[in-house]
Amino acid sequence: MTDAVLETTDVTVLLVDDNPQNLKVLYETLKDKGYRLLIANDGEKALDLAHRHQPEVILLDIMMPELDGYQVCERLKADPVTSDSAVVFLSALDDLQAKVRGFSLGGADYISKPFQAQEVIARVKTHARVIRLERALQARNRQLENDQARILNSISEGIYGLDARGTIVFANPAAALIMRRPVEELIGEGFFDLHFRTAGHGCESLPVYATCTKGVAENQRDIEMLRADGSPFPVEYRATPKLDGDELHGAVVVFRDITAELESERALDDARHMVQEQREQLAHFSRLTTMGEMAAGVAHEVNQPLTAITNYARVAKRVLAKEAPDHELLEETLEKIEAQSHRASEVIRRIRRFMKKPAAGKDVLSIAALLEDTRQFAEVDIRNNEGGVEISVANDVPDVLADPIQVQQVALNLIRNALESTRSAQSEKPVEVTVAMSGTGCVRVAVTDHGVGLQDDAEEKLFLPFYTTKEEGMGIGLPMCRSLIQAQGGDIGFERPEHGGACFFFTLPVAGAVGSPCASTDGSGEPTE
Repeated sequence: MTDAVLETTDVTVLLVDDNPQNLKVLYETLKDKGYRLLIANDGEKALDLAHRHQPEVILLDIMMPELDGYQVCERLKADPVTSDSAVVFLSALDDLQAKVRGFSLGGADYISKPFQAQEVIARVKTHARVIRLERALQARNRQLENDQARILNSISEGIYGLDARGTIVFANPAAALIMRRPVEELIGEGFFDLHFRTAGHGCESLPVYATCTKGVAENQRDIEMLRADGSPFPVEYRATPKLDGDELHGAVVVFRDITAELESERALDDARHMVQEQREQLAHFSRLTTMGEMAAGVAHEVNQPLTAITNYARVAKRVLAKEAPDHELLEETLEKIEAQSHRASEVIRRIRRFMKKPAAGKDVLSIAALLEDTRQFAEVDIRNNEGGVEISVANDVPDVLADPIQVQQVALNLIRNALESTRSAQSEKPVEVTVAMSGTGCVRVAVTDHGVGLQDDAEEKLFLPFYTTKEEGMGIGLPMCRSLIQAQGGDIGFERPEHGGACFFFTLPVAGAVGSPCASTDGSGEPTE
C-alpha cells in the first residue's frame, strides 16, 4: 500500500553533481518513476533548490569544486527546513573513511560510482518512502500537539505539569488566570514554594507531594493555596502521577478556584435553614389551628375530671363533717380525686406536648406508642364523629428515627380527616391505622377510612398548597404533612382501596438505616424512578 501511495504522490528528488554526464544518467534513470526531479551542478544551487522545494531525497556528489558534498550535507542538516531530507552520497571513493565521514554528517546512504540503475531506483524508492512516512508522522504529531494545546487552553481548570521535584514544567492559560501571573513566569517555579511558601522545607505533608515523589494519586477539596501575590484562595484539585512504565517523572495537577462555589454553598445552606425555620413555623401555626378547631372538645374533656374532682371533694367534706368519719370511704374518695387529677393532667400534658415547637433533631421512637398517644389525643374527634380508631402494628416493626411532634401532627391530621370522611358517608366502621415494614429500612403507616373516596383528579390537586374540599378548610393540611414527612426522610401518598374509601400513608426510615431507604412517591402511592 505504501508503494502505491508513493507512485501517486509528488515526491521530489534533487540530483546534485558537477558532471553533466552523471546528471544525465541519473535523470534518465529516474524520469519515468513518478518523481519530481530537480537538478543542480554545484553546492550553492543545491542548497537554494533544497531550501525552496524541500526534497524527500537528495542524491549528492561528494567531489565538487568550491562546496564539496560533505559541506553541502552539513549545511542541509543545519537548516531546519531541509534537515529531514534523506541525503544519499554519490562518489567514486569507496574507502571506509569516506563513508564514515558521510554518515557522521547526517548522510542516510552511500552509492558508489559507477552506479547501477536498479540500485539507484531501489535506494531512492526506499528513502522516499521513509521520509514521506516520517513527514506524515511529524505532521500528525504537530496536529495532535495543536489539538492538545487548544484543548488545554480551552479548559477552565488550571493545569500544571510538575517534575519529580515539584518544579512547574507546564502551565495552561487557566492556571495563569487563576494565579494572576503569565504562563511564562510560572514555568520553572517550584509548586510547593509558589503555592505554600515552603522555601523548599517541610513539603512532605503538603498536597501533591506524595504524587510527585511516590506516585500516589490525590483528590481533595477546599484546600487553601496562595496566588502569586500571596493572597489565599480555596481550591479543589486532582493530582495524577506521570509514569513511564514503572518510572515516576512527576505529576499532573488539575485545580480550580472554588471561592464562588463555596459562597454559593453557604448561601444555599442559609436558604435551607431559612426554609426549615419557615416550615417549623408553619407547622406550629398548623398545630395552633388544629387546637382551635378542637378547643371546645378539649375543654369538655378537661372539664369532666375537674367536675368529678369537685364532686368528690364535696363528698370528702361531708364525710369529715360527721362525728365519726368513715375513714375507708374517705380514703376511697381521695383516691378518686387523685385519679381524676391525673386524668386532667394527662390531657393537659398531651396538649402542651403537641403545641410546643419541637427541638432541632430527631429521636429514636416507638411508632406504636406514638400512634396510641395520638389516638388518645383524637378522642374528642372520635366522639364528635361518632366513630372509632383501630390501630394494628405488625410484630416485626422496629423503632424509627424521626421528630415525634411532627410525626404525631401528621398522624393526627390524617386520622381526623379519616374520621370526618367516614362520618360523611354515614359508615359505622372504625378508621383503620396499620403499621408494617416497607422494604428493609422503611416503616409504612397507613390510615384507611370508609368514606366516599377520592376525586378523579386527586393526584393533581390533593397535595397542592391551599387546595381543600372542606368549606372552612385552609388547604395547608396535606401539603404541610408532605413537607413534615419529607423532612424526616420519608414520603407520603395515597391509594384507592378496592372496598372504597381512601387510604393515606406515610413512610419513615428505620433507626440506624443507611442512606435513604424510603422510596419517593409521586403522590399516588406509586414509586418513582
